[in-house]
Amino acid sequence: MDPATLIGVGVALVAILVSMILEGSSPMAIMLIPPILLVFVGTFGAAMAGSTMADVKKMGGWMKQGFMPTAVPPAADKIQDLVILAEKARKEGLLALEGPIKDIQDPFLQRGLQMAVDGTDPEDLRTVLEAEISAKKAEDKVAAKFFTAMGGYAPTIGIIGTVIGLIHVLENLNQPDKLGHLIAAAFVATLWGVLSANVLWLPAGAKIMRTSDLQAAQMKLLVEGIAEIQAGTSPRTVRQKLTSLVPPSEAAAMAKAAA
Repeated sequence: MDPATLIGVGVALVAILVSMILEGSSPMAIMLIPPILLVFVGTFGAAMAGSTMADVKKMGGWMKQGFMPTAVPPAADKIQDLVILAEKARKEGLLALEGPIKDIQDPFLQRGLQMAVDGTDPEDLRTVLEAEISAKKAEDKVAAKFFTAMGGYAPTIGIIGTVIGLIHVLENLNQPDKLGHLIAAAFVATLWGVLSANVLWLPAGAKIMRTSDLQAAQMKLLVEGIAEIQAGTSPRTVRQKLTSLVPPSEAAAMAKAAA
């Protein structure tokens, strides 16, 4: 599991709170319900207005994608699994993979191998699997775009909150003793707008796209492995071909571990 997003958000929030304390301010000074409500609910509403209800229903899953730790198994593990399967298919034929396929945890790999065992034409198999990769990337792009849109709306919604606060300030010019507090409170909305955009929404969108790229790259590696198994390629060659698709830094680590 990769908790980088949660750690990063935590570090950013701690930096903000510590800086406020060092400046002599209290973190509770920004804990005002009206601006927080306006910024978060208003931002979500604006993003929702630019989406469909079908998109909004997926919001729970998108939040999990954007903020919760995501497991992307190491490529070395996938390559090792494919090499073992290639060895079995090479010795006993593709039909010998019927049993092992049932124990595979990766649904994408399981479907691809099942199609190969069923005798699907290699070109058709590749077309189907690559179309599935494209569909997944397109769906992830919609999720990332939703959070990116929230990151764009939040600062503006915060400014709207500040304008509302300043209107309230102007209504109370006859009470000079309250002006300082009212002006400070007015700018809390802008703070929350900029803070939520740059600490929550934009990083969430970036996280989804990065994870999507990693998963797509691994799925492409599986497609190549399935194609080599279907073609009856030797296990050694399968390992070499698949390793060549891995980023150099990761390939070097794999070679070092093997040595």
